[in-house]
Amino acid sequence: MSDSLLNMKAFVATARGGSFSEAARQLRLAPSVVTKRVSQLEWSLKCKLLRRSTRRLQLTEVGERYLETMQHLVREYDEMAAGVKRSPDEIEGQIRIKAPGSPMAIDLCGLLANFQIKYPRITLEAVMVDRTVNPVEEGFDIVLTMMPTSFHGVIEEPLLAFPRVLCAAPSYIACRGQPRHVRDLADHDCLVFAPMGPVWTFDGTSGLTTVAVRPRLVTNNNALLIEALSAGGGIAVVSRTAMTPRLRSGALVEVLPEVLVPDLWVKALVPSTRANLARVQTLLSVIRDAFRAVADGQPARLAAS
Repeated sequence: MSDSLLNMKAFVATARGGSFSEAARQLRLAPSVVTKRVSQLEWSLKCKLLRRSTRRLQLTEVGERYLETMQHLVREYDEMAAGVKRSPDEIEGQIRIKAPGSPMAIDLCGLLANFQIKYPRITLEAVMVDRTVNPVEEGFDIVLTMMPTSFHGVIEEPLLAFPRVLCAAPSYIACRGQPRHVRDLADHDCLVFAPMGPVWTFDGTSGLTTVAVRPRLVTNNNALLIEALSAGGGIAVVSRTAMTPRLRSGALVEVLPEVLVPDLWVKALVPSTRANLARVQTLLSVIRDAFRAVADGQPARLAAS
């Protein structure tokens, strides 16, 4: 590998790790070597890529602009050096995957663990976090998300539809009354799942209607949302499948049953530049099959051999 690529690799690792010491740990080098390589890169480009302080490192505006390009160059070189044209049983290399921290109907942790057993040459970096991620900008191969956001240069693959329902506890309805129209929700206490935001969309006889609700609770924890809902804390949009037992028992009641809450889709986001890699396609196929099994009412498993 040329000095330029080594220097770019040091910069990318530092930008990701947030420090020279973390980059050194990832690259198995001395921190002084990583610092020197980043300095050499800055000297060759005639610009500062990192803002150094005693507490942390920050990307400069130029560094942010160059990071994506350098990530791409480093990864392309690594792919070429590793030899990506292998049979499926010989796939190797690193896969970076991001998924929500909240459950998604499949046992993703078990799936990834078994995937590594089946493909021992694969190194996985899995990030579980409930926030919107652009896989191109943050260097992910696969992003599993329920967010409606789209990105340039990213392929979207729908995986599973989650039916949703607007509901509340009978105690809340007895206290505050039943809304007569979706617009009335603006005057009610609403419980908001943070990743979805406080703007709710409904499909009725007159078409799509969007309402900005007044959150009484905002949380990224689904269990807390359901507890607050069941306790009579307000109205929420939740998974119909998960709430069916409570709706049948009367612990919850449907609000405005004549309007439809659009399905929430789990989808995979894959950068177009990564979509044809054998290892990415192999993992994506496994994930696709797992969601298909859930849709068919079957347990989703990956054989370890």
